[in-house]
Amino acid sequence: MKKVLYVFAMAGFFGFASCDSPAEERAEDRVEEMEDQAEETADQLEDAAEDADTTVIE
Repeated sequence: MKKVLYVFAMAGFFGFASCDSPAEERAEDRVEEMEDQAEETADQLEDAAEDADTTVIE
């Protein structure tokens, strides 16, 4: 009987752990935004480096 209760308790804990909270979703969204901003900044830096390499000083 104890094993059956243990199995049901564990199943309940796994079910509870799999639920997404609104705070977790906001955090994931914020991380995605930060990744997008980092990508955009890296692209801008690459473009600036290419522009600096192609500039000819006479």
